[in-house]
Parts: sequence; C-alpha cells; structure tokens
Amino acid sequence: MARVGRLAGAILAEAGGDYYLIGNPKQPCDWRAAGFEPPVEIDARVRPAIRLARCGAPVLAAPVLELELAIAGEAVAQLLADRLVIPRTGSVSERLWRLVIGASDDLDDPGDPEPATAPPAVIAARWLGELPPAVWQIVRDTVLRCT
Repeated sequence: MARVGRLAGAILAEAGGDYYLIGNPKQPCDWRAAGFEPPVEIDARVRPAIRLARCGAPVLAAPVLELELAIAGEAVAQLLADRLVIPRTGSVSERLWRLVIGASDDLDDPGDPEPATAPPAVIAARWLGELPPAVWQIVRDTVLRCT
C-alpha cells in the first residue's frame, strides 16, 4: 500500500517504508522538521520523483490518499508523477490534486450558497493507480485545458 500527501506544495509518497518527493516544492520547507535530510538537488523537470532520506519520523498531513497497487517504491512515485506533475514546470497540478481528493475547484461559482466541504482525512484512491493511462490522459487534458 502507498500513502500519499503533500509537503511544501509537492507530493510526499510513502511506499514500502521509503519516502519520495514528487514534483517541485512550491514553498520553503524545513526538511529536518518534516523528518527528512535536505535533498541535494530538486528539479522535477529533470527528475520528477526523488527518494528522501529520513532523519526523523515523517508524518503525512491530511488529506492522505491510500493506494493499493501491484507496484512499489520508485514505480509508485513515477506513476504519481505521471498522473499529477506538469512536465514543463515540474510542479504538481493543483487542479488535478483537487480532482483526486474530491475537493471543490477554485473555479466553482463563488455565489454558491452551499459551502465547500473539506475532503476526508483519508481517501481510498486505488482507482488512481488502476485507471488506464489513456483514460487518465483524457481526464488530465480536460482538467488542465485553459479556458
């Protein structure tokens, strides 16, 4: 099983006891406070997923995705990078992330009388790994299309 959350605007995935940073961080990160040695180099345009060395007890912040997959380790990290990272910037797509966690899109009608509900703390997301790549590409293209 893989568990996936966010860290400094990037994705943090735990798979088989190893932790991976997926995408470029979007804000400064106190790596040691997060439980990791500071990475030597981060450039997700070149290498979208890197293994992090632990120096403490990392904690995944909610919401956390849980994926039961037939793959493990770096293969999980690469799958998540393929699904959620924008290659030209190396950043995680906030629109795709919100879609996956079931959160309201910031493009929703601001006059909507029903407030957006927060996603659950743990989200079963097995489907994300099982969805055929061609189908996800259609979803991805639709979500990322500029309007």
